[in-house]
Amino acid sequence: MSDHASVVAPDAPTRSANRAFTVFAGLLLVAGALSAFVVGSWLPDDQADGALYWTGPLLVIGFLLAEQLAINVDVRSGVAWTISFTEIPLVLGLLVAPFEVVLAAHVVAGVGTLLGRRVLDRAVYNAGLMFMEISVAFAVAEWVKQLLGRDGPLWAGAFVGTIAVPLLASVLGLTALRTMGKGMRVGPSLRLVLQTLVVALLNTSAGLVGYEIATRAPWGGLLIGLVFAGITAIYLAYSGLLREQRDLEALSEVSLRVARSGRHATGPRGAGPDDGDGRAEDDEWQPIAERIREQLNANRVVLRLRTDPQAPMRTFVAGEPLPPGMRRDDPRVLREDAVLQLPGAQVRYFRRADAGEEIADSLIRRDVQEALVVPLRGATQLLGAVEVHDRLSRWRGFGKSDIQLLRTLASHLSTAVDNRRLLARLRHDAYHDPLTGLLNRPGFREAATEPMRQADTAIVLRIDLDVLSTVSDALGQTWANRMVVAAGRRLRDELGPEVPLARLEGGAFAALLLDRQTGCVQEIAERLRTALSMPYPVDRLTVEAGAVVGWATTADCEVEDPDPDALLQRADVAVRATTENEPLRQYAPSMGQIFLRRFQLVTQFRSALENGQISVHYQPKVALPSRQVVGAEALVRWKHPEFGRVDPDEFVPAVEATGLVDVLTDFVMDRALERVRRWLDRGLRMSIAVNLSVRTLADAEFPDRVAAALARHEVTPELLTFELTESGVMADPERALPVLRRLHAMGVVLAVDDFGTGYSSLAYLRQLPVDEVKIDKSFVLGMGTDLGDMAVVRSIVELGHSLGLIVVAEGVEDDAARDQLVGMGCDVAQGYLISRPLSEERFEAWLRARTVQVRGARDETVLTLVH
Repeated sequence: MSDHASVVAPDAPTRSANRAFTVFAGLLLVAGALSAFVVGSWLPDDQADGALYWTGPLLVIGFLLAEQLAINVDVRSGVAWTISFTEIPLVLGLLVAPFEVVLAAHVVAGVGTLLGRRVLDRAVYNAGLMFMEISVAFAVAEWVKQLLGRDGPLWAGAFVGTIAVPLLASVLGLTALRTMGKGMRVGPSLRLVLQTLVVALLNTSAGLVGYEIATRAPWGGLLIGLVFAGITAIYLAYSGLLREQRDLEALSEVSLRVARSGRHATGPRGAGPDDGDGRAEDDEWQPIAERIREQLNANRVVLRLRTDPQAPMRTFVAGEPLPPGMRRDDPRVLREDAVLQLPGAQVRYFRRADAGEEIADSLIRRDVQEALVVPLRGATQLLGAVEVHDRLSRWRGFGKSDIQLLRTLASHLSTAVDNRRLLARLRHDAYHDPLTGLLNRPGFREAATEPMRQADTAIVLRIDLDVLSTVSDALGQTWANRMVVAAGRRLRDELGPEVPLARLEGGAFAALLLDRQTGCVQEIAERLRTALSMPYPVDRLTVEAGAVVGWATTADCEVEDPDPDALLQRADVAVRATTENEPLRQYAPSMGQIFLRRFQLVTQFRSALENGQISVHYQPKVALPSRQVVGAEALVRWKHPEFGRVDPDEFVPAVEATGLVDVLTDFVMDRALERVRRWLDRGLRMSIAVNLSVRTLADAEFPDRVAAALARHEVTPELLTFELTESGVMADPERALPVLRRLHAMGVVLAVDDFGTGYSSLAYLRQLPVDEVKIDKSFVLGMGTDLGDMAVVRSIVELGHSLGLIVVAEGVEDDAARDQLVGMGCDVAQGYLISRPLSEERFEAWLRARTVQVRGARDETVLTLVH
């Protein structure tokens, strides 16, 4: 009971540590009892007198006061070092009372203190320590007295015997800590023992000085009382400073624990917002509740928290368990609990003795006499509450300092929890798609990196949902988003909760598979495509959808130790390589070469324009049946220094996708108008046709650029023709039609290219401001062998003429096709029968060799094709 380590249960004790401590405590009790018997038998008998009737009670009071004025200093989590005044009544007892009286007073005071603090879990250890302390003290005192004889001071034995007690208690306390697995290093242990020895010397000296003055000087007792009052005041002030220091340490520790617990609980852990089972969170909050209980010296602390706004309240208990009726987190019971009606943010103090009926019933259900309750309020909502039940010291109960500490702890805890929730939300949003709740691209990278390193083979699948743009255009973005959410659920159901699944953008998803066979991946990809291709109920409609799947494996990747981004890039290449007949594709290195070449073409395109690698070829168009050359179509060509001749079907789509199509269109238009200007200078009136891209039709400033180019070359608008595809116009008719109307109003000729392969209909032609239709060459080439193609061509000619349009047939490669077109009344022919696309110089040579100049009906020069 003197200066020693108070051993408390650890935060998470193991069974072996508890068993070892129990054995040690039992052995200490046996040893203490034996030592008391041996020392009591060995000490000489003291003559009992009447003073013993008041000496014993005074010693009991002295020991009790010494314990109540004790100062607790935290050594480490769950262990406190108690600095008390027990040396003073002990040294006085050694001087004036027999062994049995001092032992009884010490045991009575010690047991009373344990009962008052309700610390019964270490009663055996403390009982053994009490017997051992008094026995050693009297034995050492008697040994010193016999050693010094009558020549030495009378107080020497009492002094040395008292000093031996804290040293003994320190050794036994450190041994107890070692058995509990909380042993301290040698250096800190020695410092702690020395500090205890200094306090023991001071207390013992003060007790001896007081005894000498009180017994030898008149009014010495009053003087000693004043001195001890001053010492007590100093100790109390020191205790207050230590209490403030411990409170600050507790505040800092609680805040840091909450902040640190949130760092590893909010990263991407899969596809959903919470993939854990709650055990990790229990491990985080339980020590915090235990730390609050230790700091407030309470019998029990109940921490109620709602860390997730969507989850129910969770309860963590430190100390004595809650009664069975209070262990369940029943929302209704908690809402109706009078103790938990928490307006404001102040600490509420309840005592069963003077509480109302409802409060008293709540305290009885908790099996407590008093409770401190404080709400945990965040910036916008209630986060939970902290309940502190029954102070271990039953003489004092909770005081103002405890209420102030709990209020500050609650404020810090609320701020820390609120910040953790905000941090968790920010980190969740950073790694998850807000629409589907799945991982986003950065989240997929984080979730897949470590599993890929540990797996032998990793497969990244990219799944693209089709028809989303159509749904968005027809029904609005909201319904398209609902399709994406539904698609994400279908993928999650097929893959299971353990597979990392991400939404990349739009209707594109990615998934990570580990250590799967190729055939298994093929089967999974087919299953995913089938699931996404099932009809989607949208309002009262049912939307049909399609999907394509591409995947890449670490085994087929050219990069050593590929990361998720590398596999995802190759899976994207595989998706782009899918076709209507082959919607599932696995990445192959050859695909990478194809797309690498496409990338090189795109990056080198602008410099190719400047270096003259890109040129314009011309394919003539001849009127039927007069055979007059009415113009030509301008076709772009690229002669690459490394790849040779690059087909327009290869580089034009890549240029369109990168936003450089305007540069290409302006280049071709400028060269074409320059050619028309030269023909006009020679008296030839022939037009040039230029193909337009989908992106160009969406550019509201394009008509202004056309007008500027016509003015720059001094060419009339009717000599410039723009050819556009049906699908290009219908991809975004709201933006394309205004551009077409402006071009038509300027006098530029508009022609529909590849007519018959897209949305061809009378209604479609009527809403477009076009002047020509070009029959797709696939129908013209098939006229000689397929009566269906013949009927289609005839229908297009008749439809175009009925609308007052000029009809152009492309793909004319033989005389029979030309004669059939003449018979149908087709206006213009274009194809290999007339000429292939030719460079500028060769086209001029072709005009000189294959045409003759004649005078036209309006006295202009025209070129007529010769046989």
